Amino acid sequence: MAGSWGKRVKRAIDIVGAGAGLAVLSPVLAGVTVAELAVHGWPPLFTQRRPGLGGEVFLMYKFRSMTNERGEDGELLPDAERLTEFGRFIRRTSIDELPGLLNVLRGEMSLVGPRPLLVQYLDRYSPHQARRHEVRPGITGWAQVNGRNAISWEDKFDLDVWYIDNWSLALDLKILLMTVSKVAKRSGISAQGDATMPVFQGTPERLR
Repeated sequence: MAGSWGKRVKRAIDIVGAGAGLAVLSPVLAGVTVAELAVHGWPPLFTQRRPGLGGEVFLMYKFRSMTNERGEDGELLPDAERLTEFGRFIRRTSIDELPGLLNVLRGEMSLVGPRPLLVQYLDRYSPHQARRHEVRPGITGWAQVNGRNAISWEDKFDLDVWYIDNWSLALDLKILLMTVSKVAKRSGISAQGDATMPVFQGTPERLR
């Protein structure tokens, strides 16, 4: 199933799953949008350029979990200071990821795959780590159900590459089911000592 036919089936599942998800969850999306406007103001969505398949950059959509508060120097305050209680809630429940279903419909993302990270990380990856761009990024993935933000960058990238080398539709289904369990348990949301995940500065040569 890892051939071109399997990939076409995966894409079909993405389209059907994302379309159905947006339709069924439309009341939730509408309610969260209203809450976003009340808590965080305009715009309700967080958008950011992220690299996808082959490193091609696209605009990713998420619900905002932080304010846009800035310090006296005009720079955004640290994540921990801008993260609101409502933001923590939608992150714990992964509701903040739901707008990514639009990216799935557009073909920029998949339901399952390595998470799309920051553009500035592209030149910090080792050749092994850069393999994570051999597939479309996902709303959830193997690294997310095996530690999410509670594991190191190196472990996370190793899990991403393992997923690519061992991909199957059965594995995707397993990841989706595990995601439901992880969301229910609300585990691995933040790295120790950080509101989200520390910036990836590159991997020391001895760990590559």
